[in-house]
Amino acid sequence: MPIPAKSVSNKKPRNITETAEVEIINKQRRYKLARKQIVNLSHAVLNRTHQAPYSATITFIRDREMQALNRTYRNLDKPTDVLAFAYREGMSDNEPDHNPNFLGDVIISVETADRYANEQGIEFATEINWLVIHGLLHLAGYDHETDNGEMRRLERRLRKELLSSQ
Repeated sequence: MPIPAKSVSNKKPRNITETAEVEIINKQRRYKLARKQIVNLSHAVLNRTHQAPYSATITFIRDREMQALNRTYRNLDKPTDVLAFAYREGMSDNEPDHNPNFLGDVIISVETADRYANEQGIEFATEINWLVIHGLLHLAGYDHETDNGEMRRLERRLRKELLSSQ
């Protein structure tokens, strides 16, 4: 069953004992990542958007690999900060779903994240956290290009609620 787009935040919360599973894949060695903090943040985002017990993968890469992905999937020959690949995107309702609890993949370029953090005058870890939230919201069905600001508002609220103590 596909996850409905945009109505995710209006769904009733699931049983509180259900948790989301998040796998972190670090394919770069240049930047240190706070894996446990990223996993905890991811769980919080998925729980707040009522996506638990679904799972997701977050992969950290460098610009060269991100540029290749961006060129292949978006026809943009430059690196970007984050890409989200929803598992069910484009699937019809009658297609077999071999992994019903998997939301998809979030890919983050650490080099672009570092550049953006420097441009904004924020910590690298803060930018990574913002990108994790952004990517997971895409997997939850939100699309800032078509939703009249709904995703941006939710993203700001989650940043404030989940990251204000940092």
